[in-house]
Amino acid sequence: MVADGNPPSLPEEFTPYPEVARPIIAQALAEGRDRLSEFEALQLLAAYGIPVVDSLIATSPDSAAAIAANLDRPVAINILSPDIENKHQIGGVARYLNTPEAVRQAAEAMLIRLRTVAPAVQTEGFLIQPMEYRDGAYDITLGVRPGGHFGPVIYFGQGGTEARVINDIASGLPPLNMHLAREIMSQTRIYELLRYSLLRRADLDALALTLIKVSQMVVDLGELVELNINPLRANAQGVLALDAQVRLAPCEGAGARRLAIRPYPKQLEETCAFPDGRTVLLRPVLPEDEPALQALVQRTSPEDLRLRFFQPIRELSHDMAARLTQIDYDREMALAAVGPGLPGKAEIYGMVTVSADPDNDQAEYSIIVDRLWMRLGLGSLLMRRILDYARERGIREVYGEVLQENEPMLQLDRALGFTIKIKPDDPGLRHVSLRL
Repeated sequence: MVADGNPPSLPEEFTPYPEVARPIIAQALAEGRDRLSEFEALQLLAAYGIPVVDSLIATSPDSAAAIAANLDRPVAINILSPDIENKHQIGGVARYLNTPEAVRQAAEAMLIRLRTVAPAVQTEGFLIQPMEYRDGAYDITLGVRPGGHFGPVIYFGQGGTEARVINDIASGLPPLNMHLAREIMSQTRIYELLRYSLLRRADLDALALTLIKVSQMVVDLGELVELNINPLRANAQGVLALDAQVRLAPCEGAGARRLAIRPYPKQLEETCAFPDGRTVLLRPVLPEDEPALQALVQRTSPEDLRLRFFQPIRELSHDMAARLTQIDYDREMALAAVGPGLPGKAEIYGMVTVSADPDNDQAEYSIIVDRLWMRLGLGSLLMRRILDYARERGIREVYGEVLQENEPMLQLDRALGFTIKIKPDDPGLRHVSLRL
């Protein structure tokens, strides 16, 4: 298991192209199919930035031989049919074919076997792929399975033709970040080899990022029922998907609605400019932000921390920092104003949080802002944005508790229209509230 502590700050920026993936799915469903062909499945992966082996379609044994001649290198050939779940069981895969004639013979033999064991199955030709040699590479399997009431489940484990027999699989619920992806990987036996082997150590970042890309597919593509990538070839140079199967079903509405955990609300991201020319990215907080939040607290004056936390502190405990950064987006929201860089590397200048009650009627706010950025108006910006979010969520009232000597916060509350009352049981506190 990954040790407790700050989540790893690893690169997880990638650009998905769901607008490329959706027409592939729509065409298959329009044709009455519930599966993608292998070629279509690889196109789907490529649309989400997952490296895939180059693939060409041949419609006959002769065209397969011609493609192999043009490639002028050893190739693999796979029979192409959306009706076949396991090509290996019917001899529908041949590898390390060195000549066009060997490719032609392999294709013809596949057709003969198919007519014998499954004469009703329709074929669309053959997939021709140049053989990819990766020294010391591991065969990994990962993908998506239905999880019943929990929604889609993402899995990871040892792949290859004997994956089912080995049964070294771990699962988790999307959406994922790098920390959660590494947690899933760490629950498998093969993880120890991937991580510690001196001669065959794999790129764990690339594997975790692949899980995140699959997670994003689940969020974006509601029609995606099952995805199986096997093998995903992994070594120190990265990953490469050689084969994939995808099962589909019609779906109304966004894919995120079927998830047990609300995904990261990327639509709330916003770049904001200040009068002095500086800009910040305003976005929902992420678990990877814990170190940056700790750094914000450490450079905040003891008096400002007392006004924020109602007691003298010098730093946040790990548990408190985790509670502030590892949030359930369905029940609460925290917006962080950050500088340039990936989560975990970007500096946090301020953060505001609202936590709603189970009825979504009231929500309590809290805020912390770097004093330098407070002078630039960041506190006001954060409060206005979190109030906009609360209105959109249908929250009826936002409230907070403010120390009576925290005049800057009380002034901001007044400017935003909050009602301010003395707490009868604690005259040193002010209860501020705003009906939305």
